Amino acid sequence: MSQSKPTLSVFDQFIVQADQALRTLAGSAPTPQRSSPAKDTAEGELSKQERKHAAGLMRVNHAGEVCAQALYQGQALTAKLPEVGQQMEEAAAEEIDHLAWCEERINQLDGSTSRLNPVWYAASFGIGAAAGLISDKLSLGFVAATEEQVCNHLQEHLDRLPEDDHKSRAVIEQMLVDEKHHAESALDAGGYPFPKPVKKLMTLVSGAMTASSYRF
Repeated sequence: MSQSKPTLSVFDQFIVQADQALRTLAGSAPTPQRSSPAKDTAEGELSKQERKHAAGLMRVNHAGEVCAQALYQGQALTAKLPEVGQQMEEAAAEEIDHLAWCEERINQLDGSTSRLNPVWYAASFGIGAAAGLISDKLSLGFVAATEEQVCNHLQEHLDRLPEDDHKSRAVIEQMLVDEKHHAESALDAGGYPFPKPVKKLMTLVSGAMTASSYRF
């Protein structure tokens, strides 16, 4: 006879979420389940300016993964259906790979992660929790719309990367595949397709985050 998953108290949930936040923001990403796609890719010849530019782009991608962790954790906390909460937790676990890959590449480029990550985490967690409180359908729709934004940014970064930065390109290409899958899965699970005006507003907000994270 199977046993149901124990229900955590409010205090226990707070501890779990605080631990997750610290792990995400600690500056040393958790161990990924998959090796970096760039593991066996040769390092290209990059100038100092190209390395700085590539590090900036990967810093933006890393900040995006910090947001994804917070968003999924917030949604998992307030999801009404257990299966939706589990899906959010599984998606967050998959995003850990991206977080670790981006951080590894940033370090290889002698860059640093964004100093604004705590701000992005707090804001994304709040948005995710609020969406989950309203409805699972809205929460899943928000995931799909967010992942669509992420895919757009990743595609743009592939176009902007230095031609010889093969390692960063390998990481971003695999991230793009994974994010597209997350978006499709959220819609297949019953997510509400967001209208174009809402997506446009999300694009404006994400643009501000991207510009800030590239510099800081």
